[in-house]
Amino acid sequence: MSDEGTGGPRAVAVAAVEAQVARVPLEQATAFATRRVTARDYVLVTVTGDDGVTGHGFCYAGSSGGEVVRTAVTELLAGVLLGRDPFLVERIWQEMYQEALLHGRTGSVMRAISALDIALWDRNARAVGLPLHRMLGGYRAETVPAYASGGYYLQDKTPEDLGAELAAYVESGFRAVKMKTGRFSPAEEEARVAAARSAVGGDVLLMLDANNAWSDLPGALRTMERLAPYDPFWIEEPFSPDDVDNHARLARATPVPVATGEIEAGRWRHKELLEKEAAAVLQTDAAVCGGITEFRRIAATAASHGVPVAPHWFHDLHAHLVAATPNCTYVEFFPDDRVLNFRRLVDTQLEVRDGELVLPQTPGLGFGFDPDALERYTVPGSAATASAA
Repeated sequence: MSDEGTGGPRAVAVAAVEAQVARVPLEQATAFATRRVTARDYVLVTVTGDDGVTGHGFCYAGSSGGEVVRTAVTELLAGVLLGRDPFLVERIWQEMYQEALLHGRTGSVMRAISALDIALWDRNARAVGLPLHRMLGGYRAETVPAYASGGYYLQDKTPEDLGAELAAYVESGFRAVKMKTGRFSPAEEEARVAAARSAVGGDVLLMLDANNAWSDLPGALRTMERLAPYDPFWIEEPFSPDDVDNHARLARATPVPVATGEIEAGRWRHKELLEKEAAAVLQTDAAVCGGITEFRRIAATAASHGVPVAPHWFHDLHAHLVAATPNCTYVEFFPDDRVLNFRRLVDTQLEVRDGELVLPQTPGLGFGFDPDALERYTVPGSAATASAA
């Protein structure tokens, strides 16, 4: 029996899979607690059905790893999609995962799976004429809560400059903001957080992102003891993503909720975070974890544990998922393109209203890749197409 079902002839099949690498430089080098970024590689995927309907997917591939992910898309995984009914998303996901078992169940290969899965969902929503958030079931209909993400380390940036930046986000309507921490000494970090709290006031949620700053529990506690009095809403990624046990120990030792999961892939690693109580908030990223299909499984598992999900990055994508998922709380929104410069690649930007993101009402994700931007930023020789015979 065909896996395409028995309800009559197949109406549509995947005819082509295209992928390319866009490398977008940062106008100003930006630092986190543990690394410095000068450019970002994004892998952009388009899946086209033989009905002519296309869908877009994408992922972040670091500062120079785009070609690795692009190769996984076109050489390893595209053949799983070609000729298949694009509405068999779950079946295609499982076969992509099986195809990739020997090459990596996390990292670049899972990001390639994520990009293709996102493209399928986008294509299918466009095919039926629905915004993606409604295609996924719909929970919020018009807007979704968001926090303004920033507070990066820049050369000569003072605590007062940091406070002014975050205060500007609040003045524009956001009631939650996020800043980086963990790069400097505990005393210096306290000065930064104190300035931020003073600038935004006591009623605004202030998230802290450490980006894997600490390697041991005593070091983390030493800083957190100084930061806790400023009422952080969470401390994000305090340790390496592989150090699940220390996340759990810190969660037991500090009153500040621990948030993590943005680099995790697959439901099984997220299950470990939940079972060990290593995360009070999951930050699952659909462009990392295995796409929209796997994101939904992870969010449902988190709901069974009473844990909220606040997805990482890519507000253009995650606005739809937060809108469709009851235990998703916030979209991470970047007010400018200085750090998350993916927005330079798309032709439509999300509207902000009173600190919330207005949901697109056009089919699919609600945006496309901007042709002029692709011409400017595509890495020469990185574009490839796989087509059905």
